[in-house]
Amino acid sequence: MNIIATQALTKTYGGGVTALSDLTVAVEPGVIGLVGANGAGKSTFIKIMLGLIAPSGGSVRVFDLDPVTETDKVRARVGYMPENDCLPPDVSAAEFVTHLARMSGLPRTAARERASEALRHVGLYEERYRQIGGYSTGMKQRVKLAQALVHDPDLLLLDEPTNGLDPAGRDAMLALIHRIGTEFGISVVVCSHLLGEVERICDSLIAIQGGRLLRADRISSMTAASDVLAVEVTERTDELATRLGELGLPVTREGRMLLVPMESDLAYDQILRAVTDLELNLHRLDQRRHRVAELFTAKETVDV
Repeated sequence: MNIIATQALTKTYGGGVTALSDLTVAVEPGVIGLVGANGAGKSTFIKIMLGLIAPSGGSVRVFDLDPVTETDKVRARVGYMPENDCLPPDVSAAEFVTHLARMSGLPRTAARERASEALRHVGLYEERYRQIGGYSTGMKQRVKLAQALVHDPDLLLLDEPTNGLDPAGRDAMLALIHRIGTEFGISVVVCSHLLGEVERICDSLIAIQGGRLLRADRISSMTAASDVLAVEVTERTDELATRLGELGLPVTREGRMLLVPMESDLAYDQILRAVTDLELNLHRLDQRRHRVAELFTAKETVDV
């Protein structure tokens, strides 16, 4: 069963601004990346799925429920982590998450227990009675994740969950999201413009550009091995590039890496022979994998 399905979904704001245009996509359970540049329509899509705004045209179903007419049923099964800082600074994390649990319909005692459990899952159990105003950015992001988890949803919608975090904080948040998606049995939609992060933790991807669907597929299909060999040596890269050119192998540079098309089965052996003849230390020689970012690069090239 698809957890999300849209048919020609369109959203036009006042002034004729179109945020989504004829978006048709079906999303299976798992950890899903929703990617695109800022302004691509990602946040609008999330708000429509939550029933916060109504579409201008087309339809959307979440667990086969209509967010417009069955809003309460959808929100009972979906947890939402907003992008912006929206936390009250003068209450503790335990108070805040308990309050959100009560709003979801849990009795007082159960709400407190669920809040403590959610804060434990995100690594804030020991700090749960501190006021949120004294938390770091990373801790605030974890509070937002805890409140999204507290009512035991079947789907999490995370809007830019690594926003404002340093590299270590981003790594910790991504590891936490991946654990939730793989160990808790909860599907997760990660809305992000950071494509590298999505590649690391997601099973599948929905790419949106200018409000339109660019591609929806498994990450493994999008990042399959290409017909290009990536070669990297520890030094004298220019000398190796020259030698490969003399052997009739077309070479392009990407930083310290040389990219060589696999135009024949001999290319691999020719590269190894050139490295050996020049007495170089080979750091890398393998088939280059496609990257998610190339989706957008290819689209821009076509548009031009």
